[in-house]
Amino acid sequence: MSKNFYCLGLMSGTSLDGIDASIIYSNGVENLDVIKNSYYKYDDNFINKISNLKDKINKPEDLKIHQNDLKNLERELTILHAEFVADILKNSKNEVDLIGFHGQTIYHNPEKKISKQLGDGRLLSQLVNKKVVFNFRENDIQNNGNGAPLAPIYHLAITKKINQKNIIFLNIGGIANETFIEDDYKLSAKDLGPGNCLIDMWIRRNTKNKYDNKGGIAKSGKINKILLDQSLDIYFNNKIKNKRSYDINDFDISPFRGLTLEDGAATIVEYTIEILANKISSTNIICCGGGRKNQYLIDRLEKKINKKILNIDEFKIDGDFIESQAFGFLAIRSFLKLPISFPMTTGCKKDSTGGTIT
Repeated sequence: MSKNFYCLGLMSGTSLDGIDASIIYSNGVENLDVIKNSYYKYDDNFINKISNLKDKINKPEDLKIHQNDLKNLERELTILHAEFVADILKNSKNEVDLIGFHGQTIYHNPEKKISKQLGDGRLLSQLVNKKVVFNFRENDIQNNGNGAPLAPIYHLAITKKINQKNIIFLNIGGIANETFIEDDYKLSAKDLGPGNCLIDMWIRRNTKNKYDNKGGIAKSGKINKILLDQSLDIYFNNKIKNKRSYDINDFDISPFRGLTLEDGAATIVEYTIEILANKISSTNIICCGGGRKNQYLIDRLEKKINKKILNIDEFKIDGDFIESQAFGFLAIRSFLKLPISFPMTTGCKKDSTGGTIT
């Protein structure tokens, strides 16, 4: 039996709203205890900085064009993480052995073998005086993988902990993905399509809010069937539908821009669930990620696939922190040189280790 570690996992997701942090205690295989979850909210000024810069990065060349801005923002983001980590460590009853630092994805294009996360692992290590594991996606991409999704091996650990089999973990973040765990704990995974990214973008551009709380705005709107059908025809006749891993830049809200706030929200949610329903595997579904809180989206998806979707919180697991816990788990596996991605999850040629340790 390998050694157990206390690891602090850090995740800044596609919602761009802040940092999720989780201390877990695990050996990176089957032992798993969640010690503490914490959240740090970015201020509006910093959110606008990330959003504005991310909007400018649409192709690989943009990374070079904006390299100075990216470098400055990366330093600022790393310092914010360090301040948050210092506060967590100060108040932790346990000595943390490792930190898993995902950073903020700014551009993801596996076809070009690029997945760029802002976050300086070496600077974070210096600032908090801890071993830091970062750059989780690079090795997978170099092994012909898509660099995502990386959470499936952690979903497997959760499955064993809650004693479930033959289930789908449906993670609805900015992008939605599924992890399929069979009766023999065989693992497979893929991205499904847009999750929260389109509806969040619509709300941010048309209101002062960051998201549609519980889907209330979309629920009050009317679906524009003509625009919906046109947009779905374009999607399903485009090779993008066959991608294994998506970036937010693969989708946009421009076809819906002439609609009212409510009708646009309703139509965008319907567009999202039509894509998800077309790809999601039909079995027992447990939902995690921020999208599980959009009750209108979940209700529409349940109706479309004619299946009940369970909320991971029903298993006494906080669905807001699955990804921060996952990157703590992946950091432990990286430290132990255990694989974190697999041919049936990311499409890599062989089981791949990952994570740079500093």
